[in-house]
Amino acid sequence: MRKETDDSGGSGAGLSTAMGDRRQILSGAQTFNSFKNPIYRLYFLGMLGQMASMNMEMMSRTLLIYRLTGSAAILGAMSLANALPMLFLSLFGGVIADRMQKKYVLIAGQVSQAVVALGVALALTSNYLSPERAGSWWILVVAGMLKGSIQGLMMPSRQAIIREIVNEEQLMNAVALNTLGQNTLRLLAPAMSGFLIDAIGFEAVYYVMAGLFAVAAIFFSFMPLTGTITIRGSGALADIKEGFHYIRRETTILFILIFTLIAVVLSMPYMTLLPVFAVDVLKVGASGQGMLLSISGAGAIAGSLVLASLPNKKRGGMLLVSVVVLGLALAGFSFSGSWYPSLILMVFVGLGQAGRMTLSNALLQYYTPEEYQGRVMSIYMMEFGLTSFGTFSAALLAESMGVQWAVGGFAIVLVFLAILTIVFVPRIRKLD
Repeated sequence: MRKETDDSGGSGAGLSTAMGDRRQILSGAQTFNSFKNPIYRLYFLGMLGQMASMNMEMMSRTLLIYRLTGSAAILGAMSLANALPMLFLSLFGGVIADRMQKKYVLIAGQVSQAVVALGVALALTSNYLSPERAGSWWILVVAGMLKGSIQGLMMPSRQAIIREIVNEEQLMNAVALNTLGQNTLRLLAPAMSGFLIDAIGFEAVYYVMAGLFAVAAIFFSFMPLTGTITIRGSGALADIKEGFHYIRRETTILFILIFTLIAVVLSMPYMTLLPVFAVDVLKVGASGQGMLLSISGAGAIAGSLVLASLPNKKRGGMLLVSVVVLGLALAGFSFSGSWYPSLILMVFVGLGQAGRMTLSNALLQYYTPEEYQGRVMSIYMMEFGLTSFGTFSAALLAESMGVQWAVGGFAIVLVFLAILTIVFVPRIRKLD
């Protein structure tokens, strides 16, 4: 790094530079920096189609299951059906990401998810999947298993390709903008899903989802090939073993992965159990559930914009603070029981989630060399599969002691562990 000084005072030059950097951040030039990259723009547009579909499904699938069964435990089982294939196949997805052109993996994933969504839509249209047909919810379980399998094989490529598209200094900006897009759709898609369900029915949501996955595949098809393909004589299992050895050697990567696992396991059950809050606690129905998800998206958008504007400094500390905010907001939401305070608290839930998602992802990609990107991100994706065990446990607790204590109790534990990490794990706190 070049250091500029003069006889009149080097600190003045440094102050001028710092003020210039600050003006650039405040002007928004830094915030949307990655959009100057045409390949990233294509990637972002493709991700909008996928993320819109995923946010619509997040709202509609859980509510549909709850209307069909009225059981929080089955909601938890549905989460497991989606997560178990993702858990076991994401390791192979990491090997695929390191061995194949990620563009082709993304296209295949979008087309496959479009077919699954179309199948559910047709089952709803034909009334094969309906409350009148007892036990027909098994269709959603099978669809969840298929979606989990597809995501497990595709998601490591989806994350690792960002490093191939943008340079190192743009990485956090690109990840934050990606999170911004996801959270903008969390603001819009669930509310749209709720209105579609109330006006037409669940099948309308699934037809729209199928179309959006197809649009995503089209955008990805216009992307050029990126990065390099690593061809090895060893098999997939040997590559997976090598990836685990790398993570065990690199303590920083290991600590980030462990902390992220704990944060996701303890914070994410509320997403699956939100229909119970909407129907039984707040009594606001499908439209109200959509509003809760959407308002959390508003907080997440604010958080993503701030993170996209920041330089690559003190990211470890910001990650830990984000998780504390997330836990406190979730605990407050769980025990609120009132509509307007719940809406306000969901803004902070979204804010904390944006920080956790963006910063953990950016730190892992920043500190991982290119040849291990796919496999490290596959372990990162595995954690989202493991979270469903936490969701299932929370669902069982909700059956016995109530959903408020189940989700709120997890949130309190999360706050306690995050504070302990701040105090006793300086390795994470001091990461830039």
